[in-house]
Amino acid sequence: MPRRSDAHDWRPSAAPAALRERAALLTRLRGFFAAAGVLEVETPILSRAATSDPALASLASLWHGPGEARPLHLHTSPELPMKRLLAAGSGAIYQICKVFRDGERGRLHHPEFTLLEWYRPGWDYRRLMVEVADLVRCALGEPERPVEEIAYRDLFRERLGVDPWRAAAAELARTAAARGIGGADGLALERDGWLDLLLTHCLEPALGRSRLTFVYDYPPSQAALARRRDGAVPVAERFELYLEGVELANGFQELTDGDEQRRRFLADLEVRAAAGLAMSPLDEAFLDALAAGMPEAAGVALGVDRLLMCRLGARHIDEVLAFPIERA
Repeated sequence: MPRRSDAHDWRPSAAPAALRERAALLTRLRGFFAAAGVLEVETPILSRAATSDPALASLASLWHGPGEARPLHLHTSPELPMKRLLAAGSGAIYQICKVFRDGERGRLHHPEFTLLEWYRPGWDYRRLMVEVADLVRCALGEPERPVEEIAYRDLFRERLGVDPWRAAAAELARTAAARGIGGADGLALERDGWLDLLLTHCLEPALGRSRLTFVYDYPPSQAALARRRDGAVPVAERFELYLEGVELANGFQELTDGDEQRRRFLADLEVRAAAGLAMSPLDEAFLDALAAGMPEAAGVALGVDRLLMCRLGARHIDEVLAFPIERA
């Protein structure tokens, strides 16, 4: 429940200077894409479908149309309808919009936040990493900020002494305990759960310090909507960007195989069912778009509020929001 002082406080939580800087940041972002020839688009915030990702929860609404009442979901990302536009021949596109995720609240999390998402048909994810770095340096006004790239596997081997492709869950659990992660002894996690715990608690805080750090080529089990690349060491062609210890962006070499995407969605739903989570209707229109033929593309989502926090040196997301949820 919101504190009474917040629920009855009419004033914005962000200072006027932060609100002005938000406006200036949005102008710079749009200017960057205008210069690059990338089209700004809008897609619906409400959808018949909901996220299948077991780590996310959609917020639901109810639409009362002519002779019917239909449940609709506030999107957690504009990704799927934007990919439908790619399949329809839109070319390179971007969108700045509000997205919604239930149950998220903290120093870096808010149930309603601003996301920048863009797609580059014909590009690969390594080329997109270069553009992401250029955009962030432009947004920060720091064109000379250095860039660091490190493979996910190398990050774990060099800084924790474990191989995330080969280490069993028991070894990862021992590493978490040895690194002093509170409560690790009482957790029962799968391998990916332990890897996420080690990444967030032991590795992330040191990433992106005075530089932009890209972590790329994730374990295949963490592919989400990214393409998997086979080989001696199979990987998910995915990257994340860190700035001052904060995850700022998540990018993919996009999966274009509709059958494989459906299998992944159904696997997600099995995980949700086993965990007792709400079951989500699949986005059949998106799957139809993949079947019709979405071009090879790289795409990325970037948190605008977090980028603004880094620009201003803010410690809490409320410092860059006009009215956080407790004052909404």
